[in-house]
Amino acid sequence: MSYTVADLIVDTIAAAGVERIYGIPGDSLNGFTDALRTAPSLRWTHVRHEEGAAFAASGEAAITGHLAVCAGSCGPGNLHLINGLYDAHRSRVPVLAIAAQIPASEVGTTYFQETRPEQIFAECSSFCETVTTVAQLPRLLNIAIRTAVEESGVSVLVIPGELFLTKIDKPDRVARIRPAAPVIRPSDEGLHLAALRLNESKKVTILAGAGVAGAHAELLALADALQAPIVHALRGKEFVEYDNPYDVGMTGLLGFSSGYMAIERCDTLLLLGTDFPYPQFYPSKAYTIQLDVRGRQIGRRGRVDLPLVGRVSDTLPLLTAMIDKNRDGEHLRTSRAHYARTRAGLDELAGPSADGDPIHPQYLTRLLSEGADDDAVFVPDVGSPVVWAARYLQMNGRRRLIGSFNHGSMANALSQSVGVSATAPHRQVIALAGDGGLAMLLGELLTLVQNRLPVKVVVYNNSSLNFVELEMKAAGFVTFGTDLDNPDFAALAQSVGIWGRRVTESSALPAAVADFLAHDGPALLDVTTARQELSIPPTISAAQAKGFALYALRTVMSGRGDELVDLAETNLLKRLF
Repeated sequence: MSYTVADLIVDTIAAAGVERIYGIPGDSLNGFTDALRTAPSLRWTHVRHEEGAAFAASGEAAITGHLAVCAGSCGPGNLHLINGLYDAHRSRVPVLAIAAQIPASEVGTTYFQETRPEQIFAECSSFCETVTTVAQLPRLLNIAIRTAVEESGVSVLVIPGELFLTKIDKPDRVARIRPAAPVIRPSDEGLHLAALRLNESKKVTILAGAGVAGAHAELLALADALQAPIVHALRGKEFVEYDNPYDVGMTGLLGFSSGYMAIERCDTLLLLGTDFPYPQFYPSKAYTIQLDVRGRQIGRRGRVDLPLVGRVSDTLPLLTAMIDKNRDGEHLRTSRAHYARTRAGLDELAGPSADGDPIHPQYLTRLLSEGADDDAVFVPDVGSPVVWAARYLQMNGRRRLIGSFNHGSMANALSQSVGVSATAPHRQVIALAGDGGLAMLLGELLTLVQNRLPVKVVVYNNSSLNFVELEMKAAGFVTFGTDLDNPDFAALAQSVGIWGRRVTESSALPAAVADFLAHDGPALLDVTTARQELSIPPTISAAQAKGFALYALRTVMSGRGDELVDLAETNLLKRLF
């Protein structure tokens, strides 16, 4: 049998460790999918929307750290990939997208379904090139894969459909591309200057992000040496907060007042592996040291006094060894006491409501956290599910929390869960879906059924675009266009072969959550939760408010655990205030 370009692509991708490809077939992809049909080690995972394919690849890459692949046919097919590819690129996970193109001879003629993928995807990729000749293909394919795995980003290879079927010499062996594992650390001079400043400082606070992955012990050792509270960004939650006596919570739009104040009151802020984007949450006066493996990221969010380029795991042991012993721990004790009060306030809100009243989403999330497996993967939708995930899901070092935390796209939860479950079918995967997000890519429920993926989908059903509504209220706008006329999602799930249950009363929720999590197969739990409004503390002055995103300030500075509170009749905070 003849060997084709498509065969070479399949063999090279398989050699890179890829086991599946997400997408929807199309005529310009036929040569590629036919090669997959006979490939012994690659599976085609058929989704119902190409956006779902790219999100699934993003989810797989996030959970494994390895290359994931999606594909789209020419024109509208690969154009649908763009939102998920933006997410993967912003989250810095390795994804290769195969974007089929119209016949090369027709490019530039406004041919049927013609687009310019190399222009469209340029902004959401580290590498994006069009293959125009067979001779280019092997090298461009290798460059695309190498770029994705080394830069933890997106590569897009645009290939005219007819090229897939073109014959090519079969190589004796294809490149086996895996990421290198270099040691990356700052210079001795940079480490010396950092240690000198940290030793002189009385109140050091650490802000840790996703870059501390794999360095939990090293992070705690440095915090102990510095007697420093550790604040985490959202993407750092799963790597920071567990088994951590220095944890004082999160900062930012969804954060706690304890995290905010630990940063505001420090004299030196040490940023570790974080690209935390909101400058209004950085300290107004502190000396700032930033450590990041990507030097170009340093100083993007505010003034940095001492830049350090290096990987957190490679750098912290060297820095910790240079810290003076027997430091005063007052800043840490004060910050931890504040956190304890904040945490208690949050936990008080995570109880059942009276039957007849809407269910508190805090309570639902608490029950999910308590009932989930020790190695469960949680995937919240952007919007209010992220709020509750950030505040009520308990991490333990084995659980994972992934989402569209940088790109901030709706509809990520179900689609990313497809990728996670496909690569880890025996692991419990829980999608915390907003009703708006689920409806946006509702067809991906069929993807679960068709691919026999046991994802657990819980719907926070508040009949609104809830987070948008909160932002409107916080900014003084009358809510408009946010109502959702929802179906019975449980009945809808049952109609396509998914276990479904609808819950409207708090008293029925514990048993429903237990049954939901225990079901052997895909399941959907539709929970009627309360709409929310922000509680705005009366002590915030105009001077404090000036220059802040309104929602950010009102969330962080809330006097009772920074909580978004119910509009239900039993509105706890409104009565207290």
